[in-house]
Amino acid sequence: MAESIDIRELNERIEKQSTFVTNLMTGMDQAIIGQKHLVESLLIGLLSDGHILLEGVPGLAKTKAIRTLAALIDAKFSRIQFTPDLLPADVVGTMVYNQKESSFEVKKGPVFANFVLADEINRAPAKVQSALLEAMQERQVTLSTTTYELPKPFLVLATQNPIEQEGTYPLPEAQVDRFMMKVVIDYPKLDEEKRIIRQNISPEQTIIRPVMGTAEIDAARKVVSQVYLDEKIEQYIADIVFATRFPDKYGLKDLVGLIGFGGSPRASINLALASRAYAFIKHRGYVIPEDVRAVAHDVLRHRIGLTYEAEASNVTQEEIVSKIINKVEVP
Repeated sequence: MAESIDIRELNERIEKQSTFVTNLMTGMDQAIIGQKHLVESLLIGLLSDGHILLEGVPGLAKTKAIRTLAALIDAKFSRIQFTPDLLPADVVGTMVYNQKESSFEVKKGPVFANFVLADEINRAPAKVQSALLEAMQERQVTLSTTTYELPKPFLVLATQNPIEQEGTYPLPEAQVDRFMMKVVIDYPKLDEEKRIIRQNISPEQTIIRPVMGTAEIDAARKVVSQVYLDEKIEQYIADIVFATRFPDKYGLKDLVGLIGFGGSPRASINLALASRAYAFIKHRGYVIPEDVRAVAHDVLRHRIGLTYEAEASNVTQEEIVSKIINKVEVP
């Protein structure tokens, strides 16, 4: 009984403290028509301190979405266009010799921002990708002998184009694991498309004004960490991730020859964090199984390796994750 009262009190408190989410959503809706899933994913990444990999054809408002979010939070935004001739120094920065002072000076790269858009990340070679992914993981950059902390919050939104593979360098599986979520974006609906046309041919441009500061994001993250995650939900998350590694133990023998490797412990951690943030976005102080199911595809799709047999049979990670969450027992 005491526990239920605590949960009720926590739920009321989180409902009050999550009101800023509505302001952010309203601000995003002013600039982005449709793409609700993209907006929710950005907020989950922001509240969980996790990075996001976006996959979608050009023109689906990927750049506009993160630029709008940065404007709403009054944060520093930078965009890096990844190209085959890009160097690690173009991303993280370098030491520049100052002739006047006869000494080396630090020139920080565009990665020193709160929101970094890595546009078409798979167009740059592995060493450039590694430089960015190291900054994402360590939240710091070392130039010469000095280590510099990256600003807080620090969110990387990397995009890749699924339709053009010529002249690209696919991200290694181990490095893709650094992204909390891989979000696949689809075309808008017909009525949304008409509203997009209307908005973009209108002479009146939408002005985005900040609704909160970066300090408030830090405070919000502390509140998100208080969202109640029951032991049964923890077990449910562990079962889903274990089913990607040992499908036969969960009655999924048809997946045994299709999965090359399953999710790492980072998958379990990120699934728990994303579920918490999703519950917070829904103004709830506790995680329910539907929260886990809502984020499972985004958290797991890039963490499951397919065998040649799966690729030959045109089986996708989407189908595998769907089969797992439909089979694993819900608490």
